[in-house]
Amino acid sequence: MKAFNPEPGKAEFLEASVQRVLAPNPSPMTFRGTNTYLVGTKDIAVIDPGPTSEPHLEAIMRALSPEQSISHIVVTHAHLDHSPLAARLAQETDAKIYGFGGPKAGRSTVMQSLADAGLAGGGEGVDEAFSPDVTVADGDVIAGTDWRLEVLHTPGHFGNHISLALDDICFCGDHVMGWASSLVSPPDGDLTDFMMSCEKLRARPWRVFHPGHGAPVEDPKARLSWLIEHRKGREREIVHALQAAPATTKALAAQIYTDTPQALFPAAERNVFAHLIDLVGKNVATSKGPLCEGAMFELL
Repeated sequence: MKAFNPEPGKAEFLEASVQRVLAPNPSPMTFRGTNTYLVGTKDIAVIDPGPTSEPHLEAIMRALSPEQSISHIVVTHAHLDHSPLAARLAQETDAKIYGFGGPKAGRSTVMQSLADAGLAGGGEGVDEAFSPDVTVADGDVIAGTDWRLEVLHTPGHFGNHISLALDDICFCGDHVMGWASSLVSPPDGDLTDFMMSCEKLRARPWRVFHPGHGAPVEDPKARLSWLIEHRKGREREIVHALQAAPATTKALAAQIYTDTPQALFPAAERNVFAHLIDLVGKNVATSKGPLCEGAMFELL
């Protein structure tokens, strides 16, 4: 993987009509920070404005030339590192905010049941206030003077997650990244949906992915194949562990994620829980008692 350390706030051209501005929010979950993309040469679409940050807002506005204006604001999903600045940017520009829906949109039935039972989200944090002006669906097109973004609903990392196709370029949000595998944290994330979304993206001939964090993914098909096999490998590890004895999510995570830093261990637990929910849905495993993070799991 190539080194990736751009200067926050400095606009960089990735394509003739695509700029990237890095937000100043580095963390173990966001890598160097959130990538905000500006698409177009006249009327501009801003993809993922990022977290609440006046310096980042100013950096986005500085990236515009005198003849350009922001006409569309598109949010891939309602995590706090992607969507909160959208409202402030809309106030500044009068542009409409486009998204799949609020933070609960696109959530699968099993994840909604877990949320109703009290399971809270994890990871980057949910932007509970996010509400797009224009709700888009899979297959919709968002268009400007010289650009056309096709909406692809790609739930998995988050229920309302969308990817955006610009010809053979895909703005893939947090679904695919080159520096790490995506977090799938119930009830916001659903591994069953994640795997289906990977296959959906893998079916198309992409040239490059521009992710929500990190460098461009220059071999999208290979990265998707790696992600799919990585998840299948985790599943095999969990099944192998359960063949020895029933176990909780926490115990399985400790057994499997032996080299994970302590700060990231809660995310590892959530990933294991996501796999267990998927295994229950496929009738491979079951929980003793209600399906929850603290349950004991065993193979059927």
